Amino acid sequence: MKIAAYTYQNKNYVGFVSNNGESVEAYDFNPSDAERGLLAVIDCQQADKPLPERLAAVPMSAVKLRAPVPHPRRNIFCVGKNYFEHALEFGTSGFDSSTGKVGDEIPKDPIIFTKVPESVIATGEAIQIPYGVSEAIDYEAELTVIIGKGGKGITEADAMSHVWGYTIVNDVTARDWQQRHKQWHLGKSFDTFCPMGPIAVSAATGADECAPDECRGEDTQMKLWVNGELRQNVGTKNLIFNIPKLISVISQGITLYPGDLIATGTPVGVGLGFKPPKYLKAGDVVRIEIDGIGVLENPLV
Repeated sequence: MKIAAYTYQNKNYVGFVSNNGESVEAYDFNPSDAERGLLAVIDCQQADKPLPERLAAVPMSAVKLRAPVPHPRRNIFCVGKNYFEHALEFGTSGFDSSTGKVGDEIPKDPIIFTKVPESVIATGEAIQIPYGVSEAIDYEAELTVIIGKGGKGITEADAMSHVWGYTIVNDVTARDWQQRHKQWHLGKSFDTFCPMGPIAVSAATGADECAPDECRGEDTQMKLWVNGELRQNVGTKNLIFNIPKLISVISQGITLYPGDLIATGTPVGVGLGFKPPKYLKAGDVVRIEIDGIGVLENPLV
């Protein structure tokens, strides 16, 4: 199933997106649940309650999309240096505090950091460059896992049964803050630095869903353009640590809850990797496309 959180006629809804993506049918949630987007759907499913009746379909062209999880319950888990070529690109950039010496560029264990929930924005909304604070703003296209069933000490073998589905995140980063503070949380968590969407796609398979391999994140193609220039174009088969490994590692000491989000890392081609760096500037437009999910696009202001 494909789920959209959206605004229609000045009210917030969460609904079922048609197979062709041209219309959406709102679930008849009360306003406070509809405000929560996908979390309302996941909570119903985890409580073994039927989803509310669906209202009449409206065209997707008539709605304003919100982030699928507009208000995450807690910080978004993120993975650093999780593609081989990007790990080398970043590890040799001089901005990577996790690389102590030559040969450390490829991590031996997942590097986990977080972004604050308040950084989330929807497709179409503007990423704000905080002039006077940082102008070294970079993009990072990431396939993002949505947890459906919570748990602790989850094994790799069982990890995929805890996945509800997937969305897209642009892990926008202030590179100078990332370097200056020797950690990644602050430079990743500025306001508007977590574009998310356009919709959420469940891991259940069917004719209208992403293919089985895509739904496991095993070979999902991910592309990013800046102003029409293709910068990133990599399949998730190139992940250093796959999705089951990430879920297992995070859950060993931290209980995962339904609705938690795990951004799985970005591939080679970030702005920092160019000589000179191609940082984002006002007027730029970043477009990310991931197979089976759709397009996340945001302007810079």
